Amino acid sequence: MDLELLKLLCETPGAPGREERIRAVVLERLEALCDEVRVDNLGNVIGHRSARGPAADRPPLRLMLTSHIDEISFIVSHIDDRGFLRFHCLGGFDARTLTAQRVVVHGEKDLPGVMGTKPIHLLSEAEKKAPPRLEDYFIDLGLPADEVRKLVHPGDVVTRQREVIEIGECLNGKSFDDRVGVYVMLKALEKVGAHAVDLWLVASTQEEVGLRGAEVAARDIDPDVGINLDVTLANDVPDTKEHEFVCRLGAGTAIKVMDSSVICSHQVVTFLRELARDRGIPHQMEILPRGGSDTGAVQRAGRGAAVGCLSIPTRYVHSVIEMCHRRDIEASVDLLTAFIEEAHRGTFRP
Repeated sequence: MDLELLKLLCETPGAPGREERIRAVVLERLEALCDEVRVDNLGNVIGHRSARGPAADRPPLRLMLTSHIDEISFIVSHIDDRGFLRFHCLGGFDARTLTAQRVVVHGEKDLPGVMGTKPIHLLSEAEKKAPPRLEDYFIDLGLPADEVRKLVHPGDVVTRQREVIEIGECLNGKSFDDRVGVYVMLKALEKVGAHAVDLWLVASTQEEVGLRGAEVAARDIDPDVGINLDVTLANDVPDTKEHEFVCRLGAGTAIKVMDSSVICSHQVVTFLRELARDRGIPHQMEILPRGGSDTGAVQRAGRGAAVGCLSIPTRYVHSVIEMCHRRDIEASVDLLTAFIEEAHRGTFRP
């Protein structure tokens, strides 16, 4: 594991529509690995690497890899007379995960803040029983209102503050969704040998608010096959029935069959599963009943593409304590590497 790279990816801020800092990190890495790299009008980083290896007996397959660089975040909507901030969410949040969290407000400069809400001492019995609501929270910068208004404006974005740490055999922190997918894409590109496919790599923007970057990039590239890299749920925790797990932590990379945005191409799913079996790569199958991914955006773009997705099982998704197992990350790198090397042998049309 390249823990230094994973920490850099996860801890660098990048709200939807404001991905410039994380884009700079990924751009530098891709420039060293690709024949050419560019940034499109939506801020996607697009790398291209021509086929490297024996020529196939047909035109090279256009293979597009995607992983999104944005993270669930907030946007300042109001500053009150006492300097407290109200906000809208950029992406899906469970209000329970916001209590007592630190954030960074990206105003005229980066400002540390905390998520505040009404103290429990003042809650009525009815309020204590009700689940928290997003509108109950505010951001406290610890500054007087006139100073806040100089430094922060409605429209400024807010990201969560949490470092990546090691816990047992696992890694834990914020924004594994989907910086761990970016990590897998970068490490596979470092590891891959000869490949007969025409390879396109997209670090996509604005996934958390509607799969926007990947859709634009896929229309531009017009791939034959697309493989997305993202996280999925590992619900293998107490008080969850086994059939509700979706995936298990530590059981290997997850080969997506479907989520709410896509039914993956049967030919791609079968090819990935057989490749994993042949190479002894730990894997499991993923059927995600709710939650979409860039896989669906790539499938629908242009002429349509045969698509698949390698998902990294993750506990506590969309929180600041997302947890991934080293073995699952490494298996994802291995299977993606194998697919790049072998994809030219596949037949992916219906």
